[in-house]
Amino acid sequence: MPARLRMLCLLLACLSPLAHAERLRIVSDDWAPYLYQDGAQPKGIDYEVTNEVFKRLGVEVQWEILPWKRCLAMIQQGLVDGVMDVFRIDSRQGFMVYPDEPMSDVEFVLFQARARRHTVNNLEDLAGLTVGTSPGYTYDSTFADSPLFRRESAPSHEANFGKLALGRIDLLVTDRKVGRYLIRKLGMEQTVEELPLVIGRQQQYLGLARKPGREQLAQAFSEELQRFKQEPGYAAINARYVGAEQIPFAVEQQERSTR
Repeated sequence: MPARLRMLCLLLACLSPLAHAERLRIVSDDWAPYLYQDGAQPKGIDYEVTNEVFKRLGVEVQWEILPWKRCLAMIQQGLVDGVMDVFRIDSRQGFMVYPDEPMSDVEFVLFQARARRHTVNNLEDLAGLTVGTSPGYTYDSTFADSPLFRRESAPSHEANFGKLALGRIDLLVTDRKVGRYLIRKLGMEQTVEELPLVIGRQQQYLGLARKPGREQLAQAFSEELQRFKQEPGYAAINARYVGAEQIPFAVEQQERSTR
């Protein structure tokens, strides 16, 4: 038996009975193009990739799209088996297990209305402005606690773009891919633009509830995800949602954001 197959069999043998007998219940919020609800069907890059990896591991998954605060509360309370596209931070280590391999990379940038442009090279340039933030998200203290500008949350990412178009906020902050996806979806290509300043870069992961056998499941998931990322099928999934677009990394001052 090949070494790879032998290792996979050993890992699967260690998984909790839940992984064999029941579906894993995984939650996330509407975070297109990574994961979102389209009618009754979840879709997205990380949704498809995760399904493929778990299929190879012989694990079924049940998905639910919920508000982000509720997702985090449910996994902390052990009410669900996992949360998708979560950042790996120390305060969650007590109740969450992460695969070593991230699902994807995110880059938080600012978006503004073309009719009301602002010159923003650093956070100090936001002085006196109102920045729309994502519902239920937590940002690093340098951004979240700055007295220079006002932060205003909205019930959804789409609502934030609507407020930007109406002039109710001066800018909004979100992931670059999420912002570009919504601009295309909402038909705002001629009215909204992104700024080059990078507010934060992070890797997002599948977070598993800390239960017996989950460390082994996380390891098996990580190894299979690494393999899948080298295959044409992985590139094909990304191309369906974001095309062949290459997103350059800016070199401006960076601050951290957490999801």
